[in-house]
Amino acid sequence: MSPSQLFDLFSVAVFAFCWLLYEPMLKRLGEGGGVLNTDMTVIRRRWMQEMAVREIALLDGQLLGHAINSASFFASSNLILIAAAAGVLFGGDNAWKSVEGLAVLAKTTPVMFQIKLGLVLVALARGLLDFIWAIRQMNYCLAAIGAAPMWAPAAVLAEYAEAAGGILNPALSAFNAGVRAYYFALAAAVWLLGPLPFLVATLGAMMLLLWRQRRSRASMAVRKVRQILERQPVVHGPHLVRQNGAPPEDRI
Repeated sequence: MSPSQLFDLFSVAVFAFCWLLYEPMLKRLGEGGGVLNTDMTVIRRRWMQEMAVREIALLDGQLLGHAINSASFFASSNLILIAAAAGVLFGGDNAWKSVEGLAVLAKTTPVMFQIKLGLVLVALARGLLDFIWAIRQMNYCLAAIGAAPMWAPAAVLAEYAEAAGGILNPALSAFNAGVRAYYFALAAAVWLLGPLPFLVATLGAMMLLLWRQRRSRASMAVRKVRQILERQPVVHGPHLVRQNGAPPEDRI
């Protein structure tokens, strides 16, 4: 095996490590706090707690409907990219002849070219499956929002909010995984330029994702929102106080 082939294998191993272990590693980092996805999990759970005590949950349905539209858009775009990559991958000799002369691409064999494109296709396909699963779970959550009891005791509402959050959080986590697939699909596409650019792109995507999770201004703002929400308890609205005969201080 030539040094170039060994470098290719090493780059693929680094890519697989970053791609497959990113989410478990992020969850581990999030155990101590300070990770955007972990903070958003708390905020979404609080969203469902507020939804459960709101008199009318119309706003919650509209917000989730917007998330479904975003996931549908990304899924449609992903499908177009998959069709384009598959068209080149299964285009036969004509596809290979049309790209083999490009100066920006690393010199390679037709089989190796197909393997590189195949990796891009696999990354995109995984993202598409994440988007589809996210949309399905969001629809489940919409049903849970629509079925939320309006006149239940505080303990029932708290339990219902926890169950609804157990649907919403995995749904939006799947959406995040689908978006993250674009980063790794782009890194996989850089493999066409050679193993060194592929390695740099993979590590760059990983570092960019981690920076956005822990050090970006958005992550710090989300952390602040979480801290504010954790200091402020969920309070029953007047409609629940009247129905249940509970004092205004009754809180979840």
